[in-house]
Amino acid sequence: MLLASLFNLFVVAAAIMIHYEALRAISRVLTRIRLPGRLPVLLCVPAVLTAHALEIWVFGAAFYVQIYGFELGSLVGTPGSLMDCVYFSFVTYTSLGIGDIYPIGHLRYHAGLEALVGLVMIGWTASFLYVEMERYWNRDG
Repeated sequence: MLLASLFNLFVVAAAIMIHYEALRAISRVLTRIRLPGRLPVLLCVPAVLTAHALEIWVFGAAFYVQIYGFELGSLVGTPGSLMDCVYFSFVTYTSLGIGDIYPIGHLRYHAGLEALVGLVMIGWTASFLYVEMERYWNRDG
């Protein structure tokens, strides 16, 4: 359990740093370039979605490593390929919880952490986009 906890702490920290740096970079780019009207808001959305997708891939790869590297559990309902792990990660991060695949063993802890992190990151993104919309929404263009 100690190995799983330390590994998950590293994965959560990586996801937070990816998100922080992505939002920071987006904000920096928007202040340096001059785009007409509400175009900056429109460009924010695919950028933050890319950050979320990268974080989901990090969690998906972590599922894979924990299954095949550390043997800390498995995903029931799937052969457990990397793409299966990433699919399960998308479902977990977004709190969709479809239920066609579920974790057993110490992977349950990882799945719970990912759902919590996903909730926080999605909220963080929503507040970031709100601030950017406030800044650019009523501009002429």
